[in-house]
Amino acid sequence: MASEVKWYHIPADEIISLLQSSLDGITQEEASNRLIRDGYNEVEPKKEHGPVYKFLKQFASPLIYVLLAAAVVTLFLKEYADMTVIMGVVLANAIIGFIQEYKAERALESLAKMLVPEASVIRNGQRWTIHSRELVAGDVVLLEAGDRVPADLRAFYVKNLRADESLLTGESMAVEKITDPIEKENIPPADQKNMLFAGTLITQGLGRGIVVATAKDTEIGKISEFIRQSGEMATPLVKKIARLSLILSVVILLISLFTFVVGILWGMETVEIFLAAVSLAVAAIPEGLPAIITISLAIAIKSMASKNAIIRTMPAVETLGSATVICSDKTGTLTKNQMTVTEIYTSGKRYHVTGTGYVPEGNFILNDLRIEPISNPALIETLRVGMLCNDASIVEDNGIDGDPTEGALLITGLKAGKFHLPRLDVIPFQSETRYMATLHMDSDGNKLIYVKGSPEKMMELCNYEYSGMLDVDSVHKAAEEMASGGLRVIGMAYKKVGADVEQIKPDDIQNLVFVGLQGMIDPPREEVKISIEKCKTAGIRVIMITGDHLKTAQSIAAQLGIRTKGALGGSDIEKMTDEQLTEALDTVSVFARTAPEHKFRIVQLLQAKGEVVAVTGDGINDAPALKTADIGIAMGLSGTEVAREASDMVLADDNFASIVSAVEEGRDVYSKIQKIILWTLPTNGGEGLMIMAAILLGVTLPLLPLHILWINTITAIGLGVSIVMEPKEKGLLNRPPRSPDEPLLLPVIKWRIVLVSLLMVAATFLLFFFELDNNGRGLDTARTIALNTIVFFEIFYLYNSKSIYDYVAGSLFSNRFMLLGTAIVMGLQMLITYHPVMNTVFKTAPLGLEDWARIIGVSSTVFFIVEFEKFLHKKKEAKKRVW
Repeated sequence: MASEVKWYHIPADEIISLLQSSLDGITQEEASNRLIRDGYNEVEPKKEHGPVYKFLKQFASPLIYVLLAAAVVTLFLKEYADMTVIMGVVLANAIIGFIQEYKAERALESLAKMLVPEASVIRNGQRWTIHSRELVAGDVVLLEAGDRVPADLRAFYVKNLRADESLLTGESMAVEKITDPIEKENIPPADQKNMLFAGTLITQGLGRGIVVATAKDTEIGKISEFIRQSGEMATPLVKKIARLSLILSVVILLISLFTFVVGILWGMETVEIFLAAVSLAVAAIPEGLPAIITISLAIAIKSMASKNAIIRTMPAVETLGSATVICSDKTGTLTKNQMTVTEIYTSGKRYHVTGTGYVPEGNFILNDLRIEPISNPALIETLRVGMLCNDASIVEDNGIDGDPTEGALLITGLKAGKFHLPRLDVIPFQSETRYMATLHMDSDGNKLIYVKGSPEKMMELCNYEYSGMLDVDSVHKAAEEMASGGLRVIGMAYKKVGADVEQIKPDDIQNLVFVGLQGMIDPPREEVKISIEKCKTAGIRVIMITGDHLKTAQSIAAQLGIRTKGALGGSDIEKMTDEQLTEALDTVSVFARTAPEHKFRIVQLLQAKGEVVAVTGDGINDAPALKTADIGIAMGLSGTEVAREASDMVLADDNFASIVSAVEEGRDVYSKIQKIILWTLPTNGGEGLMIMAAILLGVTLPLLPLHILWINTITAIGLGVSIVMEPKEKGLLNRPPRSPDEPLLLPVIKWRIVLVSLLMVAATFLLFFFELDNNGRGLDTARTIALNTIVFFEIFYLYNSKSIYDYVAGSLFSNRFMLLGTAIVMGLQMLITYHPVMNTVFKTAPLGLEDWARIIGVSSTVFFIVEFEKFLHKKKEAKKRVW
């Protein structure tokens, strides 16, 4: 077994020879297929409770306990029909809960599959990006700052490489890695400095390691508690609703107990009043509310995932609807991240470069004439630096593996020909230093350092340019002109060093020779401009925070329609106090040449102003801003694993438009939750109020306890769940953001609870006593009318609840699930009304056409009254706006 070998004890070259020999000559597909044959990635299945346990868990509810107690009492009293119906209701509730939980779990599992991390590997001398679960022993893995180590690796090349191993060892300080074998034996992971462990994070530098263990054989795989993720869907909103349901349950149980005592005092039969009190509790307690809302959230996150917004933390679903500010990166999020170099400046000359995309075909134009780059040494040197100080590589079908900016520089160099000088060392790009440097040796044995970075940084590091002394003003002017045209500008420089230099250090990166600038176009995404317009309508402000040139940022912002009064650079931000920056944030929406700490500070100040902030990030140093933001959004394509770990949401396509779609989904799911409450509480309240009123008034119960159980069961299945499938309301992005402090029970919902409950009680009593007093067909017929009145009342009110404030006449048939549920419930009502067996069990009686006319006529009044109430509400709001 790979896990039994002390890999830290063996020299790296021996490990490479040992493990890679088994990979020689096989394709990527064949290497991946070894997963099955050798079982390297056979992960121990997560020990979950089985379906039987999950089904039985549905019975763990105070309401179910009450119903089970009622079933036992009716059994002892030999009321077998009642007992059978009660147990049927209990079973139906358990089945509904089990199905809802199953759907929620499946939604989470599908998201987990979308968030499988990737790894860069070298196979057959070629670089590949694969899912980390496809790694096999012997693969060479490339690592850089921000990566999560995908397997246990033996390091054989490191450059300032440090790893955060706190997950495994508890040590908070990042560990510097080495490649030399360690002589000691039986040492703990914390002392294995030449090993890189799965799950740990690369915080600095570059490195390469060879896979020695995967999945359950890794160090962290042996400690399964660290890698198990909770699958709970318990968001703050669900918890709030669960608390509300609990409070209501306690209050209603006390009312039921009080009703039972009053019934006894009125001289009612003990069994009858006991079952009536139980049915009151069942009718009024909204026991299914948390479950329906949970499934609503699960469906929402699945819908978001289909639109490339993958939710990592469930509260983000709720918070999205409240977002007032989106702080977005520029490159790849607002723009296409499909870089093409179109202009080059070197030695005072401006060249135009033709060709698009990642196809190495194009020409170099100077003064409208095509030239050969080989005739201009400064141009050739600019292209060589861009191509060799570069980690990107070409893959099949004219694609690029690596950073798009580096891909553009690589392709432009290839348009002039191939340059190859062996790389000896590298200083990787970091946002703090704003440059990358590589050490090379030419065919004559001369050694050179090639450096690329921001034009400003190059001016700091250079004393000369290719043609003589450095003309800083000319270079700045050229960079400004390129940036004003929306180009991303990268500076190039080099330095000759002694033959004895084997490694480069930051101190070596000075007194450089500037060779030129390369300006690349990264066009704005067409759909983003539309999305920014939607944000304006939705009351959401868009702020661009980028590391790019100030002029480039302003140009792209203008093209996209981002409103701003000027722009601020990172150096400006550093000079400003918090009070000054807070004031600037009122009008400035473009920040350029920023460092991660600037983004973090901007987010904090916006939150201090009461804004609900969503922020995008892709680098390891963006993690603090992502964590601090109300909604941290990581890039799925270009983002580091650290950024994704710190985020609440991952954009699978790095597209700003996906954020806006997610905000709309967030608003929609909250709107549906309000509609669920809007329908559930008034109808439950009406049923409970009717029973309580009948007992307190000492009149005949319009419904038997079995009828209440029947109503709750069929309406929960057929009507309540259908609200979750309601299509999005129009104009969700025309409303202002919801305040995070907005109460769950809006004033309109409270009023609707009172109105609908009273209407339901009045309608049911009216038809029930009308039948008793006028037709003389008996109590069973009167109760059958009352039963159908309540069910049809709830059906009509369900269609009112398609919108809290707007009229629903134009969308009555928009939800096919609601139509299907209505049809099922009506069919079941026909069954209980006309089937002889149901008549016997439930003590119902067949009805005539006149009965149905009265039932539909009276129960439909709720629809027209509530729609008229909406009209009055709109009129009242209109008057407020006028005043």
